[in-house]
Amino acid sequence: MSRHAEISAEMAAPHIPVLLAEVVAALAPRPGDVMVDATFGAGGYTRALLDAGATVHAFDRDPDAIAAGKQWPETKEQPPRLILHPRRFSEMAEAMAEVGVPRVAGITMDIGVSSMQLDQAERGFAFQYDGPLDMRMSQDGETAADFLNNADVDTIADVLYQYGEERQSRRVARAIVAARPLSTTGEFARVVRKALGYRAGAPKDPATRSFQAVRIHINAELDELAEGLNAAEQLLDHGGRLAVVSFHSLEDRIVKRYLRDASATGGGSRHLPQTDQAEPVYRDVSKAIRATEEEIARNPRSRSATLRHAVRTATAARNAA
Repeated sequence: MSRHAEISAEMAAPHIPVLLAEVVAALAPRPGDVMVDATFGAGGYTRALLDAGATVHAFDRDPDAIAAGKQWPETKEQPPRLILHPRRFSEMAEAMAEVGVPRVAGITMDIGVSSMQLDQAERGFAFQYDGPLDMRMSQDGETAADFLNNADVDTIADVLYQYGEERQSRRVARAIVAARPLSTTGEFARVVRKALGYRAGAPKDPATRSFQAVRIHINAELDELAEGLNAAEQLLDHGGRLAVVSFHSLEDRIVKRYLRDASATGGGSRHLPQTDQAEPVYRDVSKAIRATEEEIARNPRSRSATLRHAVRTATAARNAA
């Protein structure tokens, strides 16, 4: 079986998108709507939007996700109802302008690593599988091993503290430098566990925080999120709907503050230059929506998920050129 066929089979497997019903309700897709799935991944949200009759422009910087998506029948329709963009979602406003679609009816964003990426040991995202210490969503550029084997103690400690909220970041960073070179996820996890005195059977593996931190750093995920929210503001039509699912407090904090600022009157976003904006650019901002106990039982990954959604007003985007 070819590599692309293997990936397609994995994407067809039951990777369950979290808060699916809630995301679809927030987006309210209608036949003929043009919508964006900013984080295609295994395509769960895209499938629901297509089934509702929408045309979907799907973005993913992971070439495996794009290759598998090209096998979907909707990419072969004339005109296609699934249009794939192999690029970062922070570039979606520019990408859509290039294909002649200046405004869309809805955008969904599922932030962070996908289930498909986590389940592939060779991608190096998870310590549950021993694989190469990679973690690159785009499969190019600096790997996690490159960073951990070359950065100094202070830089590693700062990444672990800032992106993993690891309180003992300096101790872990010193242990990493002392253990170099590291080449596999198993080696990295063992170093972190030893530095923090982990015992098997503890409720949470301390390596989780360090893996999260390095992955976020390697992929510049928080910068990408802030830029993606700004791009969505440019791209959504009046009445267009934004739905963002995040998986940890660092992500959710950015989304919450962005929507708070964007729905305020007379204020500017902390992520944008200050303006004299008199009217909000979003309305009907939701509170945090989390998975039910029933969904968590079906899909444990949903336990940490938070959905926030809002509706675009007619006010001009604050970062418009």
